[in-house]
Amino acid sequence: MSGFVTKPEPVQVPGLVHLHTGKVRDLYRTESGELVMVASDRMSAHDWVLPNEIPDKGRVLTQLSLWWFERIADIVPNHVISTEVPVGAPADWKGRTLICKNLDMIPVEAVARGYLAGSGLTEYQESRTVCGIALPEGLENSSELPAPIYTPALKAEVGEHDENVPYEETARRIGAELAAQVRRTTLDVYARARDIARDRGIILADTKFEFGLLDGELVIGDEVLTPDSSRYWPADEYRPGRSQASFDKQLIRDWLVSPASGWDRYSEQPPPELPAEVVEQTRAKYIEVYERLTGTSWV
Repeated sequence: MSGFVTKPEPVQVPGLVHLHTGKVRDLYRTESGELVMVASDRMSAHDWVLPNEIPDKGRVLTQLSLWWFERIADIVPNHVISTEVPVGAPADWKGRTLICKNLDMIPVEAVARGYLAGSGLTEYQESRTVCGIALPEGLENSSELPAPIYTPALKAEVGEHDENVPYEETARRIGAELAAQVRRTTLDVYARARDIARDRGIILADTKFEFGLLDGELVIGDEVLTPDSSRYWPADEYRPGRSQASFDKQLIRDWLVSPASGWDRYSEQPPPELPAEVVEQTRAKYIEVYERLTGTSWV
């Protein structure tokens, strides 16, 4: 069993219809049909949405997405219309809210990998492939790949794992032409972001995007290149052959599976609350990657 430890009740706002409560975001629709995405401070790990929140996390995700949207706009348009908070919404929605175009979402998680990590490493160790793509012998944990690869997945429900699938399966589901466009755009955006991050002393190991269609045009949506959707490593600490320090929720994952938590992730029991120091250290990691990428101080 997994999912929400305690699923929050949606905030009711006049003129907005609540559509969905996700792991991190709440989704609403305006009377004119636009979507309102509100990034919460919720944190998920090991398929659970945890009882603790990470202060400022929703704002970091939103502001970093906006920063990246500007830097990839010549590659692919995005879904953002406005950052104005709807009338009648809570004051704390400021900085975490996007008014967005209503896209016809493509049911594929578009994943780009430039380094061997996570589920890709596990598969490589078994078969010398990642999502069915053959890779050369001799790679190790965190090795840079000879060239970035596209490894799509099918998005899962809350509490379930996304399912890696062969590229050919996405072509069958959404059509060969659109599948090729998504793959090409994913790799182009990854290459742009990898180079920008590298100039700032950060390795972008892998990332995932979500795309939709608007009047037949491919548009990137949801969040983009955040610590929740990307694996960022400090370049000055990078050493292949081992797991890397990261700017994400790895501290939380590690604590949850440590003896200190007293939790068995394979049981049906929900995870415990996080210690205050783990919450604060995680918040600091999110803010650090924002500041290093954007070159601006978090306030």
